[in-house]
Amino acid sequence: MGVRSVDLRKGTVLEKDGDLLLITEYTHKTPGNLRAIIQIKTKSLTTGQSNTMRLSSSDTMDVAFLERRKTEYLYRESNGDYIFMNSDDYEQFPLSTEFVGDKMGYVKENTEVEVTFHESTPIGVALPNTVNLRVVEAEQAVKGNTATNVRKGATLETGLEVKVPIHVVAGDLIKINTEDGEFQGRVKE
Repeated sequence: MGVRSVDLRKGTVLEKDGDLLLITEYTHKTPGNLRAIIQIKTKSLTTGQSNTMRLSSSDTMDVAFLERRKTEYLYRESNGDYIFMNSDDYEQFPLSTEFVGDKMGYVKENTEVEVTFHESTPIGVALPNTVNLRVVEAEQAVKGNTATNVRKGATLETGLEVKVPIHVVAGDLIKINTEDGEFQGRVKE
């Protein structure tokens, strides 16, 4: 579907030469009495390469049709693949460790996750903004370190290691931000 370059926005995914390009920056400039110049920075969703393009206001680009599907993370196979199930038709499909990256440290088994598809190919995993995870192991607090904002290491039930305040102990249920891994607070049960 062709869209005029002035209607593009940050976060839009374009199709160009068989590749999917995510717009990471969008700038619209009108210098003096000259024609408008649109500059976009893109990142390839297949190769990860970044690129800059200059467009005129009359140029059109093909926008990719993406579909977000609710899926459930089931388990991890012995070869390292993560198995997901489509919540609509119960079809199971694997995603590789390279594809999901370090995101799966925030996800417990049987948790709902949104997977973005282009046609029938998965291209992204979207986690909720925060997740609640139980602390399995936490370092001991050092006596006298209560005057400053001291953090200690903790291991969560998914194996993820985060920094938490010294008052958090093993067995606590805590809220973690999935974008930066920061401790958000304890969760009452």
